[in-house]
Formats: sequence, structure tokens, C-alpha cells
Amino acid sequence: MRKISNDELGRKNVDEFKSASKIPMIVVLDNVRSLHNVGSVFRTADAFLCEAIYLCGITATPPHREIEKTALGATESVAWKYFKTTRDALEELKRQDYQLVAVEQAEGGEELENFSPDKEKKLAIIFGHEMFGVSEDAMEMVDRAIEIHQYGTKHSLNVSVCAGIVIHDISRKLRK
Repeated sequence: MRKISNDELGRKNVDEFKSASKIPMIVVLDNVRSLHNVGSVFRTADAFLCEAIYLCGITATPPHREIEKTALGATESVAWKYFKTTRDALEELKRQDYQLVAVEQAEGGEELENFSPDKEKKLAIIFGHEMFGVSEDAMEMVDRAIEIHQYGTKHSLNVSVCAGIVIHDISRKLRK
């Protein structure tokens, strides 16, 4: 078996990415403190053609060397916007008719594998702080909550790992 070279992959350049049709999903980072996690989410959002990333509160913004270590240039392709508070971001998304979906363990939540996104609605997927999760303020505004079923002793995943799983899964479901 031979590895495929980067030249053979047919990847989009930044201009092609910017003009490509995106999935109707905005990723919201609610006070994510690790710059490496932020960069990783940028890279994932690029991989699955997400519409944009909203960076909220203490979440760092590009340009930053530590974000770029994991983003590998995705901060140039993925649209992003900063909000002083997550509430400000979610209010804007509500005005634009986005369905707000928190990735959080919550009463009335559903497992990711059972989550069926409404293809007629735009989605905003909210990921929270590494230790505290999605803020209570944001949880008061969401329409739905989803979680990744886990089988071990831990009750959480690293936020960038979680974002990779959730964005991939929802992207696949929206493309069906």
C-alpha cells in the first residue's frame, strides 16, 4: 500500500475554501482557555467546511502563535468573530434563526448518536470551558443539548477531541 501525497489529495486552497459551499453550522467556543484547543477546533472546522467559529469571553483569538501551532493555517480559511460574552453571540445567532445546541451533559439532553439535525435549520454548536463546560448563562438559551456516550471512568473528553467527534458526526448527517 502506498501513502497518498499531499499533492494528490486535491485539497482546496484558502480562496477555494472561502468560496465553497459550507455546512450550515457555526461552532461557538464558550470561554475555552487553551490556545491549542482553539487552534485544533479551527482545523476541524476547516476539515468539515463549517460556516464559522464564534470565539467568546476568555477564548483567545487569532493571530496567535499558540493557536497556529494546531490550526496549521485554518485561521486564514475559517471565518471567525469574537464576542465579549457567549450570551452576545447566542443572541445574534437566535436573531438569525440558528438552532442552539450545547454539547453538554444536561437534563433532557440526547446522545450524539441519536441526534438528528433538522436540515431545514442552521445550527450553532456550543462547546464549553475545559473544566466547567458550557456556562449556565449559555445553557439557559439553548434549544437542545447533546452528549457523547462514554464507557470508561471519565465523564468528559478534551474539548478539541469532543469538537472533532461532534462536528464530524453532524457534518456527515447533514450531508446524507
